Amino acid sequence: MAADNSTAGPGREVAVVAFAQTVHRRSTDQLSEVELVLPVLHDVLKQTGLTTDRIGFTCSGSSDYLAGRAFSFTMALDGVGAWPPISESHVEMDGAWALYEAWVKLRTGQADTALVYSYGKSSPGCVRDVLTRQLDPYTLAPLWPDAIALAALQTQALIDAGLADERALAATAMRSRRAAEANPHAQLRGSADVEELLKQPYEVRPLRRHDCPPVSDGAAAVVLAVGDTARALHTRPAWIRGIDHRIEAHQPGVRDLTESPSTRLAAVHAGAFDAPPDTAELHAPFSAQELILRRALDLSDGTEVNPSGGALAANPVMAAGLIRIGEAASRIQRGESRRALAHATSGPCLQQNLVAVLEGEQ
Repeated sequence: MAADNSTAGPGREVAVVAFAQTVHRRSTDQLSEVELVLPVLHDVLKQTGLTTDRIGFTCSGSSDYLAGRAFSFTMALDGVGAWPPISESHVEMDGAWALYEAWVKLRTGQADTALVYSYGKSSPGCVRDVLTRQLDPYTLAPLWPDAIALAALQTQALIDAGLADERALAATAMRSRRAAEANPHAQLRGSADVEELLKQPYEVRPLRRHDCPPVSDGAAAVVLAVGDTARALHTRPAWIRGIDHRIEAHQPGVRDLTESPSTRLAAVHAGAFDAPPDTAELHAPFSAQELILRRALDLSDGTEVNPSGGALAANPVMAAGLIRIGEAASRIQRGESRRALAHATSGPCLQQNLVAVLEGEQ
């Protein structure tokens, strides 16, 4: 069952007024988490002209498991500047969920501006094994099924149901990574054609390397603001018209892995079906997951999906979902999109999903 996190009820308008991200890389051994985050924080604040003392609320997303130490997020606060004392919170989740918490703060009048940031360094360890720690600790995690093996099970279920084939997977990967050629922040840019991709060996059958996300280090940050404050900070704010997140059963074995009902439910409550989006930034780390999300969200060929390249082009764990929101907002701010949908996921096989709908000024 899903808790009700919908946008129903009165509240203040909230918009994304700034977005910044790193150039994502396979490894940043020479940088600490603070050094990874600091330039992004400086960039996003410079875009608005705000200083940290003018930020009403700060929220971050990261994972102690990636860092390998408890309360690692407190060190990243050195990059924010926590003195004089600030109003601050943290979620052990992708930064998209930190943005949701900040959105609630602003909607309920507890702040007028918010800084949201997230980061992840996947390179120091084996991220495939690290992600097993999010599984059920009694029945599933002791078996150590890694993230790619679980995604392969999901992909095979999709193929067995006649909803996809390996050619469709390769076409998705090719389109995503070719789209990333125009994204200076992407880690992987460009792709061979479908026929060449299908000749490559399997990573875990039926997934090949191009069907899987790269190991990425990176960070991202967003500034939110309400009403007239947002209009004063940006000439074309990206208004969050609706945002919602839902969760499915923890155990993948009790779910139909070919569908994503939590994504669809979140989309319903976020107002995604009120009008078709012209852009969709989907957090789909595996090629098959994009196909599942397209069906859950009823996306037609009229919607441009992952023009940034998506998570197949760069996948900094704990930041990739926030980046989807930031990329969607940036397209609205540049006038390239009127109505955009952003999606973030967490957990095995699309277990937890967040959907946000963003629009430009009417």
